Amino acid sequence: MKCGKKTKVLLVPYPAQGHVTPMLKLASLLLNHGLNPIVITPNFIQINSKEDGISIISIPDGLEDGTPRDFFAIENAMENYMPYHLEKLVQEYEFDGKEEDGIVCVIVDLLASWAVKVANKFGIQVAGFWPAMLATYRLIDSIPDMLKNGIISETGCPLHSGPISISLGQPTLSSEDLPWLVGNSAARISRFKFWTKTMKRSRTLKWLLVNTFPDECHNVRNTNILKTQTDQSQDCPKILPIGPLNTHVTIKNASFWEEDLSCLDWLNKQVANSVLYISFGSWVSPIGKSKVNDLALALELLKRPFIWVLGPTWREGLPKSYLERTSKQGKIMSWAPQIDVLQHESVGCYLTHCGWNSTMEAIQSKTRLLCYPIAGDQFVNCAYIVQNWRIGNRMDGFGLKDLDEGLKRIMEDDEMSERIARLNEMTMGKVASSRAMANLTTFICNVRI
Repeated sequence: MKCGKKTKVLLVPYPAQGHVTPMLKLASLLLNHGLNPIVITPNFIQINSKEDGISIISIPDGLEDGTPRDFFAIENAMENYMPYHLEKLVQEYEFDGKEEDGIVCVIVDLLASWAVKVANKFGIQVAGFWPAMLATYRLIDSIPDMLKNGIISETGCPLHSGPISISLGQPTLSSEDLPWLVGNSAARISRFKFWTKTMKRSRTLKWLLVNTFPDECHNVRNTNILKTQTDQSQDCPKILPIGPLNTHVTIKNASFWEEDLSCLDWLNKQVANSVLYISFGSWVSPIGKSKVNDLALALELLKRPFIWVLGPTWREGLPKSYLERTSKQGKIMSWAPQIDVLQHESVGCYLTHCGWNSTMEAIQSKTRLLCYPIAGDQFVNCAYIVQNWRIGNRMDGFGLKDLDEGLKRIMEDDEMSERIARLNEMTMGKVASSRAMANLTTFICNVRI
């Protein structure tokens, strides 16, 4: 069978909103290049998007209805149940007698690295997809060197409290900010094993498509402490920055949840740059019910207009009668049309968890950031936002003083708007976009040879 006749590309995202959305956008770009993208998700994912030409196929995850789809349940499903069903799907596409329309490539989110083994089993070309900063990939990929240099233990536990350098001339992290340090001790050890396994699989890939801007890859250089495997060995993927994908393509209704558009009418009635937009993303628990209570009280005392994305479960942390008391001051909703909110002239600042998609959307909208990272790569993103790019500040708590002083530092920095505008051009301007799309075209040409 000749590769040139194959058009199908299977895309396997990690089943979370912040991973599925950029994968759908990548699928749209592949479609524009004459390929036939098929996005594979577990059956508990319900995607509202109906983009013409993009197929979305669900496979069973083996979990019973009502079982919480947390990180560990999903990992178990990906490793032990979903490969069988993906194999059946591949067999259907590859051996259905239609020589002209086989699978040219499988693109696998590294957090869903289980699918790499399936592609390899059938001898299909496979590329990795990294939906976040390259800096985070390099940090995690440097685990062997952190072990060798005594920075972490064999279970990923920090062995000292000093700062960790991401790269020469780039931000530093606290030893407690490493991406796998989430939850209790057992959870941290399990996440560390997950990342170790994921990175071992990633080094077998020929290509790694990264949802970042080209200049980020040039600016990240490793120190002697964190010299990554990708810089020491030929057994590593070719890194191709193709992002940020949120600026290259628009996908309608890519959200798992219905967006509440009523907030846009509410924003139209507010003073320019007065509204604080608050969202802690979709993947991890926002901040905990006690902190929800603290932030709610601080917002009420601050008397500043706000929009707060807060799911029904977490509203249990709100003070009694809070929604009624603040009905004129603010608007609380389950899910918002985020890019429309961030680009609205009434929004002056975004209190964020520093997820990569949210960070790029804020830069796209030229919105100032108040940062409260919670887990994973968010600490790396926050370090760049605060230390390198200087387009935001980090909060350490949710008291009235924390919120008031944080907002004042953000809103009274007269030069911040200029820095955001420069960063917007560097990440999303015509030159950056052209280079990113050239990288994607190069990849497509390579896999279709």
